[in-house]
Amino acid sequence: MIESAVLTVTGMKCGGCEANIVGALTAIEGIAQVNASNKENTVSVEFDTEKTDLDAIKEAITGAGFTVEA
Repeated sequence: MIESAVLTVTGMKCGGCEANIVGALTAIEGIAQVNASNKENTVSVEFDTEKTDLDAIKEAITGAGFTVEA
């Protein structure tokens, strides 16, 4: 099942930061779509819940050097 989420992410300063997050998330199996906005400090993601989950997505963002707000 495809689910969507919008996460508040801090630490994005430019388009390069957006690209880093998009790259980190698209490497995860089950990610259908990712949009990152440094202006809004958000990452919107669509993912297949049978292949990945929100915790894995948050871990990938954190691993890329950014902070996911609660």
